[in-house]
Amino acid sequence: MTDWTSTVGATQLRRLLGSHPQEAATRVPGTPGTRPARLPAYRALADGLRYLVLEGRIPVSARLPAERELATALSVSRTTVASAFEALRADGFLESRRGAGSWTTVPAGQAPPTGGLDPLPPDAASSVIDLGYAALPAPEPLLTRAFQEALPDLRTTTGTHGDFPAGLPALRRALADRYTARGVPTMPEQIMVTTGAMGGVAAVRRLLAARGERVAVEHPSYANVLQLMRDTGARLVPVAMGEGLSGWDLPAWRRVLRDAAPRLAYVVADFHNPTGALADEEQRRELVAAARAAGTLLIVDETMHDLDLRPGATPARPVCAFDPGGSAVITIGSASKAFWAGMRIGWVRAAPETVRSLVAARAYADLGSPVFEQLAVARLMNGDGWDAAVALRRRQVTDNRDALAAALRSRLPDWEFAVPEGGLTLWVRAGGLSGSRLADVAERHGVRVPAGTRFGLDGAFEGYLRLPFTLPGPLADEAVSRLATAAALLREGGPASPQTPESYIT
Repeated sequence: MTDWTSTVGATQLRRLLGSHPQEAATRVPGTPGTRPARLPAYRALADGLRYLVLEGRIPVSARLPAERELATALSVSRTTVASAFEALRADGFLESRRGAGSWTTVPAGQAPPTGGLDPLPPDAASSVIDLGYAALPAPEPLLTRAFQEALPDLRTTTGTHGDFPAGLPALRRALADRYTARGVPTMPEQIMVTTGAMGGVAAVRRLLAARGERVAVEHPSYANVLQLMRDTGARLVPVAMGEGLSGWDLPAWRRVLRDAAPRLAYVVADFHNPTGALADEEQRRELVAAARAAGTLLIVDETMHDLDLRPGATPARPVCAFDPGGSAVITIGSASKAFWAGMRIGWVRAAPETVRSLVAARAYADLGSPVFEQLAVARLMNGDGWDAAVALRRRQVTDNRDALAAALRSRLPDWEFAVPEGGLTLWVRAGGLSGSRLADVAERHGVRVPAGTRFGLDGAFEGYLRLPFTLPGPLADEAVSRLATAAALLREGGPASPQTPESYIT
């Protein structure tokens, strides 16, 4: 559970309930089907509040308005609100104490495991379609060519001990030049090369936030970072995303930054994982200003930046462009999504003094990233290889995205999603089914998907799945076919044991 108690005002709650008039009144995420369209007013209100908790729109442990205040805001009787609160207490979604008010909770056992997915066993790879990873196979022959071109450069490093805690000078320069070309003047001294983006996030978290510090996170957020923060003792403060693909809910961010005063905040501005949302420039400017005013350091993950699928669009400026002094933003980048995760090359862009501190602390972590891989990425960035790889990826990902969306619309028409303009993931509401139960049944039927709860806190997003569009058309269609089979079985309450799936992955 989150240990920070937010307060949801009556006006804010009216807006949240009003933004989902049908769902809030009739849908109950995690259970098949829908409730009857006409419900007693108290039950509709109770279901609406329960829905908002399960959707992550209201965090667990949030204090609700007093009954009389909420009744006035919603133009209903106090008896209706009191009955709704009593129903929520009976269902385990509300706790109350005389003199202290009422706050949201989840029933015992409601929140399923939220950790990362274990690697798929090798013997299952021929029969299970794995949608657990939002990553693509290597872009050949570009990958092999990059290593071949980097091989002569290896001779310049073999006479050394091979540890470069800040990263190879050639790659630091290439990355600095890339940021400068994006309109953010950058020196190599502002770059540290890391072992993937996760290595960068872990290094910043380890250096700048002691155990027990508050860290604000988008809700939902990238599952592996949430787990990293949990494992290192962070006190996570969720901030709901904006509606649809509209980016951040700035009023919610301002409230959290002001009231919770988190030491760090982790955000994904470019094609958010898992929702695919894109923050516009005004949102970026406002969030940086709010973070600076609160004394919060923003960790901005740009791993999806290059996967912009909008033809001819002008990319938004990096978030760090709105922090010229470098006091409020640390940027994380990676070659994993645009090129290949097997490279394990990421980077941090920050103020020079912050980079020096990160490099000094690295002596007690992993000492440095693989040299040959750094040389290959530097070759890609100093020539036309990186741009060629990005162009290839955008074509592949666009085709994959469209194929997955078409298959879902055809086979699971009651599932809801918005098609993002970049990134690698669809955030899918699974037609009223429990995402956790569906993920379990689906894996037994030959397709592996992560439930929405892995991307939230305290059992939120139980009605969602994250589906990466990393598979080509025929394989995406087969994956959705298997999901549809699992969904039908779950709706019917039938046996979960599958037929042996036909080997499909080669």
